[in-house]
Amino acid sequence: MALGGNPIFNGKSFRGATQAPRVPSYPQSQPGYGQPQYGQQQYGQPQYGEPAWSTQQMSSDQLQQMYKMYNRPSAGPAETGRMTFDDVIVKTAACLAVLLIGAAISLFVAPGTSSLLMVVGALGGFVLAMVNTFKKQPSPALILGYAGLEGLFLGGLTRFLDALYPGVGLQAVIGTLAVFGVTLALFKSGKVRATPKAMRFFMIAMLGYLVFAVINMVMVWTGVVNSPFGLGTSVHIFGIPLGVFIGLLAIGLAAFSLVMDFTSIEQGVLQGAPERYSWTAAFGLTVTLVWLYVEIIRLLAILRGDD
Repeated sequence: MALGGNPIFNGKSFRGATQAPRVPSYPQSQPGYGQPQYGQQQYGQPQYGEPAWSTQQMSSDQLQQMYKMYNRPSAGPAETGRMTFDDVIVKTAACLAVLLIGAAISLFVAPGTSSLLMVVGALGGFVLAMVNTFKKQPSPALILGYAGLEGLFLGGLTRFLDALYPGVGLQAVIGTLAVFGVTLALFKSGKVRATPKAMRFFMIAMLGYLVFAVINMVMVWTGVVNSPFGLGTSVHIFGIPLGVFIGLLAIGLAAFSLVMDFTSIEQGVLQGAPERYSWTAAFGLTVTLVWLYVEIIRLLAILRGDD
């Protein structure tokens, strides 16, 4: 799981999770007082060649119970406290349910309150994202809290953009589900993998995207660019807003981040990661889906605004 490449899973190693505890060994010494010497029969112990117990001395119920015990199937990952794909699915569904509740709150309150909740959700979600990312042991409460705050942010953002461009919120939801489904299908088919070469390209592209985002944010805050999307709509290349190219790049990066999430989850299950780390997997998927949704709705808003 830690080998998937997603920074959310970094620092969480599971290689020792499947190793059994070491059996202590004691140095051989001379028998102490009261212990039998070699070859000396201890009182009440059976003679050499005499069985300690015999099936003839056991009742039919005891034999049947012994038969059931020896023919019982071996314990699976769930019984041994290991992470399973079902665990990840259930916990991811829980995070998304909390996120939808937060989004519903921002969508149905008063407009002024919605804007305030959007800011609170953005700042609080960022803080909890950092805490959960660098926290060695996953905390379900903090992860669900992150999902709720991001729900407040996404609900407020969707309400604001949907008022300007009606229907853009539903289109963004459909687009997010479509990208997630296609990425998962390609990953399961083995056609898309987080190879070392792809990882290097991802890191270079991600660094360039972050540099552009920071520069664009500073220019909007300082008033150098008056457009709400900054350079994304004020600069055109062959008549197409720069934000369209940047948006497509960001969606591609988010989709590849999903591939890294799937790789990390697969490795965690195969390596026998403890069950509690299914919360880490759910958190990673939630972060990526939030990022993907934001990029899609921003791209749709730029396209609608350029009409």
